[in-house]
Formats: sequence, structure tokens, C-alpha cells
Amino acid sequence: MLQKTALVTMNLIVCLFMLFPLLYTISVAFMPSGELYTMAMNIVPKHPTLENFVEAFHKIPLVRFVLNSFLVAGSITLGQIVTCSLAAFAFSFLNFKGKNVLFMLVMATMMVPGEATIISNYLTVGSLGLLDTYIVLILPSLTSAMGIFLFRQFYMTFPISLYESAKLDGCGNLRFIVKILMPLTKSAMGAMAVYTFINAWNMYMWPLLVTGSDSKRTVQIGIGMLNSVDAQSITLMLAGVVMIIIPSISIFIVGQKALIKGMFSGAVKG
Repeated sequence: MLQKTALVTMNLIVCLFMLFPLLYTISVAFMPSGELYTMAMNIVPKHPTLENFVEAFHKIPLVRFVLNSFLVAGSITLGQIVTCSLAAFAFSFLNFKGKNVLFMLVMATMMVPGEATIISNYLTVGSLGLLDTYIVLILPSLTSAMGIFLFRQFYMTFPISLYESAKLDGCGNLRFIVKILMPLTKSAMGAMAVYTFINAWNMYMWPLLVTGSDSKRTVQIGIGMLNSVDAQSITLMLAGVVMIIIPSISIFIVGQKALIKGMFSGAVKG
């Protein structure tokens, strides 16, 4: 009993230490700017107010930015589930020349940072006339090596005889994926959806580079617009941060079991 109490206490201390930046952000979001810029270290607001949240909505079109982010993140999530599952099916069940070499090349792209290709991608979409559109925000992220790897590892746990039996019964590849694989890979799809949505929601550099109007900007760019030279900008910006992290935290809380199960389900066969 003493050991368990000590472990719980230690976990609570570590938890509070890890959550302190988030808790302090929430505290400052409810704090008047006059309380922040003082010599005293005010951790908890003495006079909590919602003025920062109201002012953030008036200063920038935050609702529009949130809707744009939901559209972009949702489209990227759906696109990656489709494309990555199809590619993983090919690498897992189909036999074609150079399959292993091609898979290694796909995995090698994970070692290339996005900043190394961002200029070439910008020049490509610029030549196609796609700048400042929803397409340019979605198209470059419609597939990922991480998603292909995740689905492939999950598919490798299924015996090849499952695919061969379906082929003998006249089941085509697309029908096999929709009718057999997808119902059996719900945990992998859930993990992929949570992982992809959070990454797409938090994109900053690419939307900043390819969008120029408020009608296409995402919420991460909008939060940066709240930062200015006046004294209230910090509390305004943190109020905006609190509002935009609610969707990603909610998605993580709802899908954390699917995320953990999907990440570990393909690690052990049988």
C-alpha cells in the first residue's frame, strides 16, 4: 500500500510538471493584460475575464480559420487512409518485380525533412496555378510513408491464404479491401485517423507559404496574426491557442485507445 501510494504521488507530480505549460496558458488566457505585466508572478488570474476570447474573435476571422482547418485536416485524413491502405495492400499481398526495393525507397522518404522539398513543391504548385486554394493545402499531404508502413505492418499479420481464398472465390482486389480488410483493420484506421488529423491540424509552414487570403488561411496562421506590438497581444494569442487546441485534444482523448491499439497491433504476429 505504501509503495502504491508513493507511485501514485510521483505520477501526479510528474503529470503536473508536464501539464504546467498548458495549465499556465489557460490561466493567462483568462487573465487581464494588466495582471500579466506586473512584477508579481501571477499564475492564477485574480479577476478572470472572457474579454480575451471575445477580442480574439473580433480581431481575426477565427471561425473561418477553424472551418478551413477542419476541411483541410479532414480531407487529408480521409485521403491518407485511402491511399495508404491501397499502397499497403499492394506491398503486402501482391507480387511484382522490385516490390521490396520500392518499399525501401518509400520508407527512405521518411528520412527526408519536409523543409528540404518545400521550395520545389512550392514551385510546382505555383506553375500549376494552385496557390491560395484548398487544393494546394490538401494535395501534397494525401499520402505518407508513415501511413503506408502502419497499414503494411498490420496487413502482414494476416495469412496470405486469406487473400488466395478470396481470389479463388472470385473476389477482386478492391472488393477484398472493402469487404474483408477494412472491417478487420478498424484499429489501424483509427490510429491512422487520429495521427493524421492532429498532424494536419497543426501544419504551419506549408499553409503560411501557399496561402495569401483570409478565406484560405488555416487556424495556425490565424493565431500568428493575433501577435502584435501592443501589451494585450500575448493574452489574446494565448486565448486563441486555448480555443484551437480544443479540437486536437478532443480528437486525441476520443481516439487514444484506437491510436495505441493500432500502433502496437501490427508489431506482433499471431
